[in-house]
Amino acid sequence: MDLSSLRGIVGEDNVRDNVAELYVYGADASVHQGLPGLVVKPHSIEQVSQIMAYANSQKIPVIARGAGSGMSGHAVPMDTKSIILDMKAMNRILEIKPDDMYCRVEAGVVDDDLNRALKPYGITYPPSPASSRIATIGGEIANNASGLRSVKYGATREYVLGMRLVLANGDIIKLGAKTRVEAAGYQIHRLIVGSEGTLGIVVEATLKCVPIPKYRCLSVATFDQLEKAGDTIGAIIASGAEPSMLELMDDIAIKAVNKTLNMDLPEVEALIFFEADGKVKEAVDHEINSMRLIVEQHGGTVTATSYDLKERTKIFGGRKKLFAALSRYKDGWACTSLADDMAVPYTQMAATARKIHQIADKYGLIMTAYGHCGSGVMHTKILMDPSKKESWDAAKKAVDEIYDFVDEVGGITSGEHGIALSKAPSWKKTHGDMLPVMTKIKFALDPNNILNPGKLQDAPDDWLTATKIRYQML
Repeated sequence: MDLSSLRGIVGEDNVRDNVAELYVYGADASVHQGLPGLVVKPHSIEQVSQIMAYANSQKIPVIARGAGSGMSGHAVPMDTKSIILDMKAMNRILEIKPDDMYCRVEAGVVDDDLNRALKPYGITYPPSPASSRIATIGGEIANNASGLRSVKYGATREYVLGMRLVLANGDIIKLGAKTRVEAAGYQIHRLIVGSEGTLGIVVEATLKCVPIPKYRCLSVATFDQLEKAGDTIGAIIASGAEPSMLELMDDIAIKAVNKTLNMDLPEVEALIFFEADGKVKEAVDHEINSMRLIVEQHGGTVTATSYDLKERTKIFGGRKKLFAALSRYKDGWACTSLADDMAVPYTQMAATARKIHQIADKYGLIMTAYGHCGSGVMHTKILMDPSKKESWDAAKKAVDEIYDFVDEVGGITSGEHGIALSKAPSWKKTHGDMLPVMTKIKFALDPNNILNPGKLQDAPDDWLTATKIRYQML
């Protein structure tokens, strides 16, 4: 690899090849670990274009990376010759147009930073994931990210009006528009959303914004049976109610936050958090009262309701900090992101949670069921002793069984975090008919296969041996 060519593009300090930095850039929030050959930090669209033209001419793999908060191995290099393209320096907010309800940003802009900039204009970019304090817009586009309020506001794809994209050969193309509707040829920008960096490098995005709601009210309800909570979620959605958030926590999640964060939540089989927002308080009251009635009809008890921000933050604190709590749930055990964001029909929510518990017991693991159940997303995390090979073997069997069940009940492998490496084997098993089409699209846009190779349809068939696991196994 010709370092002088790359340094000539981005400058001496923006090409890094020391082992310590390469090691850091070799992992994301998944269980996977690789080692790139180089880290390059562009500051402009033109620099990205030149880097890609060089890499394509030399057939060097390039992996675009934002914050590295992906949970499935998206930013993990599969080849030691790979270039990690660190996009964080491209973090300018280029345009805010409140009258037209859009903004235009570079790919390295952090989600929370964007929303802070939008707030004085009374608008917001709503599909923020839980990692919004570090997640970049480019990464969210790559994975079609969504989060707590996706039940009302949807996922990233619904908010990307247009983008500028650098192709594998370095060409820069403009996609989409600044308008809410478009009927002008293939909507390629919608294809790029969720393509996990395999079809092009998103360098700029035009994003739809919405007004910040004036009122927001949150309630929490307890259930003595998980099935009652699951039925309640489906009933709320089917009723025509408009929750802005609808979240589930099972008994293991409740115990985790109580044990590690001293939250003092009621230790019942399930909790549901339901929220409504809007411009008119009477309308928000109506939504909250409608959902409260459904909760009570299904055997739940509403234990707290508040419009106050501090009180809402306190009520929701256990759910917000759940991942951290699970990480400290048992000494010597790790909280791993495996089989962690499947989506299932509402009527299968409780059954999926029960199945997760049964599979965990079968293989001697700890697994929790929680998530953005209003949008159908069921999260789980596998807690295990990562130093033991038998733990990983058990986790692999558990993952296979969970995804087999999800497929049986009409669900999907990933509703939020994407496929990349960890979920690829199960996803390919259930979506074999679409893989040839994806391969043809990939070849058309990236004939040398340099953009994030070895992911999605090209990922290995065994996630456990696909890369080095970033835990020390004895």
